[in-house]
Amino acid sequence: MTDSRRWQKRESVMAQYRTTGQKKRQQAYTSRTAKGGVYIQGNTARQLEEIYEPQQRRKKKHTGNTVRKNREKARHMNMGYVFFLSLAMVVAGWVLIGYIRLQADITTSIKNISRLESKLNTMKLDNDEEYNRITSSVDLEEVKRIAIQELGMRYAEEGQIITFSGKGSDYMRQVADIPD
Repeated sequence: MTDSRRWQKRESVMAQYRTTGQKKRQQAYTSRTAKGGVYIQGNTARQLEEIYEPQQRRKKKHTGNTVRKNREKARHMNMGYVFFLSLAMVVAGWVLIGYIRLQADITTSIKNISRLESKLNTMKLDNDEEYNRITSSVDLEEVKRIAIQELGMRYAEEGQIITFSGKGSDYMRQVADIPD
């Protein structure tokens, strides 16, 4: 045999081997599904056979005239309904704006109250400091000396002190002269 003939024979054997190998591998990865379809396992994408099944058309239900008319009425809004919705929106907006204003007034009042409380506390502290300064600056001995020597005041003696029953009230009204 010549080399070319040998080469051709060898090529045909190799081609035959290739095709049978592919078929065997394909059969090894091919299995039948429960519905009768073919599933080919492997990592290559294969052409899928599309199976055309005519879908059954749904029959449209014919609705009655009253149902159709009610649906058409529901789609269209008349002027009364539009007016009612507009009025409802205006009232809701008015209520919400009033609510927001009240919230703002409350916030303002709370801020004002806290400002006045801090001012009151400051004034109390100033008043207490001033009272302590005044009481510490007054010399009671000097007051006693001036009252006795310059103004001629004396301590009360026996018999000068007269007690009255107050009957539980905080003050007393003088209706007659006090006896000596």
